[in-house]
Amino acid sequence: MTMQRRILVLVLAAALAACAGRTKLESDLKVRGAPEWVNKGTAYVDDKGGRLFHGVGSAAPAGDDALQRAIADDRARAEVARIFSAYLDVATRDYQAATRANENKASEEALSRRIHAVTRVNLAGARIVARWLDVRTRTVYSIAELDVNQVRDIVAATREMNAELREHITANADNLFDRAAGRSR
Repeated sequence: MTMQRRILVLVLAAALAACAGRTKLESDLKVRGAPEWVNKGTAYVDDKGGRLFHGVGSAAPAGDDALQRAIADDRARAEVARIFSAYLDVATRDYQAATRANENKASEEALSRRIHAVTRVNLAGARIVARWLDVRTRTVYSIAELDVNQVRDIVAATREMNAELREHITANADNLFDRAAGRSR
């Protein structure tokens, strides 16, 4: 792959990441009788329970209750992965800006490898914390949760990631969370 193509791929990836990073995560479902988390939808949550990535998924009746719950759970985890990806986009942009400020000029290829390593971080820490059945439609809703402290642990244990990037994410996890959620600290 030529250097021009690498740069084009990196620019396109950055453009897509920029689009993903500013998404407002709100829901207008207004499901009557549903818990607040169903109507709130996928979100970054900062409350007394911690700084959390919440992903909400649903599944229509599937003829098998266990399968329906599994589908809703998988969709909830996929939502956590989606907003976690936006978080990692913020982290890599922040890291890139910091390395430029220090005049540590990493090659485009090395940066690309770092970004790909970050996106392979294991989300096994995301867990289903609740389910709700809409008795009118028989739709099952699941909510998955990942705590920013779990993110620190996951990133710290990721050995294929560049050590400096790993340290940057673990040291700045809370600030990165605020920026990904659209808040400034």
